[in-house]
Order: sequence, then structure tokens, then C-alpha cells
Amino acid sequence: MKSGFIGIIGRPNVGKSTLLNAILGEKIAITTDKPQTTRNSIRGIYTHYAEDKTQEDVQMIFIDTPGIHKPKNKLGEAMTGMAINTFKEVEVIILIIDDELSSGPGDKYILEMLDEVKTSKILVINKIDKLGPEKFKRIYEEYSALNKFHKIFGISALQGKNVPDVVKEIESLLSEGPMYFPDDMVTDHPERFIVSEIIREKTLMYLNEEVPHGIAIEIESYKETKTITRIGAVIYTEKKSHKGIIIGKDGKKLKGIGKSARIEMEALLGTKVYLELWVKVRENWRDSDFALSNLGYRD
Repeated sequence: MKSGFIGIIGRPNVGKSTLLNAILGEKIAITTDKPQTTRNSIRGIYTHYAEDKTQEDVQMIFIDTPGIHKPKNKLGEAMTGMAINTFKEVEVIILIIDDELSSGPGDKYILEMLDEVKTSKILVINKIDKLGPEKFKRIYEEYSALNKFHKIFGISALQGKNVPDVVKEIESLLSEGPMYFPDDMVTDHPERFIVSEIIREKTLMYLNEEVPHGIAIEIESYKETKTITRIGAVIYTEKKSHKGIIIGKDGKKLKGIGKSARIEMEALLGTKVYLELWVKVRENWRDSDFALSNLGYRD
């Protein structure tokens, strides 16, 4: 068997989580159109058994990292630190981009860090369904001239286009190794974590631009029976004015968040879900070491 760890890195909102979900054929990482949606390193486990004797069994453990950006608070520092630490833990690094180098300093900053890493690197140009052939060609030629990457792919993670080619190339770079996880596992995160991420995703989707980055979710209670799972969760926000926005007029927005989250949880857990949500204010939690540890963003 071949096995190994693969880091998925890039700027915020380039499609890292979408690629992970496309590879696994199952949603384990939340995705929104808002940058910095991913806050934790999320492991997705891909296991494939060979169909004939000319192939090998393979297990790939993908680590979806927070978008690398210049931190503005302690949460940002923790998120960027998680992503950078991934460089040291993996056999292959996938850098995802969706624009030219000249579009901003973010990708240049990442490339400079990658210069210090000897790990095999694959470049993925995402969103080819939106780029157009001329722009894709410019991006491809610009990055190809750097001579930093083992191979460059153009994909649409959202549509799954060319994703199997990326997986096949990663497999060719892996060495013989053990099966790290049971073959029926797609993530090593507990269900409580995934449930909290579902609530955060739905909250982000229901809110306008000024609120999302001040949101955190804490699961206060989680009780399972054969027929129903009862979950109590708190949505934390940094500002009192945002609490009313999250709840909405007559509680309609919070009810919408809860209903949308509950439907997805029931599909995930295979039971009925009774979900209770509360909204609380925790001022400046993104700059509080205690709050970041309590909410799972720091050890």
C-alpha cells in the first residue's frame, strides 16, 4: 500500500475546502463565498483499493488548512500558524491559486515560504470554469516559469473537473506506507466538531458582510439515542449590535439558521436532530488567548 499526508494550502477563498470535498466525494469541510471560512486544519481521508494487480492500494490523508493571510488578531495568527505548520507534516503540498501573481501579495508571500520547503509541490489553478482560456494561459505560464512545482493542473473543484488527475498525480509521489485509518473513515474529526462547523457555515450564509468573522460556535450539550440526537449550541459574537442581526426580526434569522443546520445534521448523523441555538456576546474573543483555547483554536 501507498500512503501519506498531503497539505492543501493557499490564500483565503481559493477553493481549498471545495477541492477536499470533491476528492472525498463527501462534504466534511464547510464552504462559503466568504474568505477565511476554514479556521481549523481539517483532515480528510481518501482510501482506494486497487482494481487489478498492476495498481496499488492507497490511503491519502489530506489536510485542509486555513487560508494564509496577514493576521489582524490572535485568531488570524493561530489560523496562519496552523497552515504554515502543515508544511512540516506532509509528503506532498498542493498550492491552490485562482489568479495571477500580480493580483496581490498573498501568493508571493506563500511562494517565499515554500522556497524553504523541499517537499514535493503541485500547483492547482482552480476555477478554470470562470477564468477563461487566455487568463488561464497567462497564469500557467507565469507559474511554470518559476520552476517550483512538480506539476501544474487546471481544475474546477466545484464541478470536479480534472480533480481525478490531481489525485492520480499525488499517488505517484507517495511511497509505501501503512494504513493510518480504517477504510470507512473520511475524517478523524469527531461528530461534535463537524456539527459545530455546520452551524457556523449556515450562520455565515445567513449573515451580511460585517458580522461573519466575529462568529464562533460552542457545542454545550450533545446527547445521542437510537432515534434522536439532542444538540445545544451557542453562537458567539463580538458585538452586542450583531446579536440582534443574528437573531433577526421575531427570531426568524436564527430559526432559519437552525432549520438549515438541522437538515444537514440529520443527513450526516442518520437520526432525527433536536437543535437548540442561543446567541451570546463575548467581546474581543478573537484576541483572547483564553477564548481561543476554549473554543478549540489553540491547544
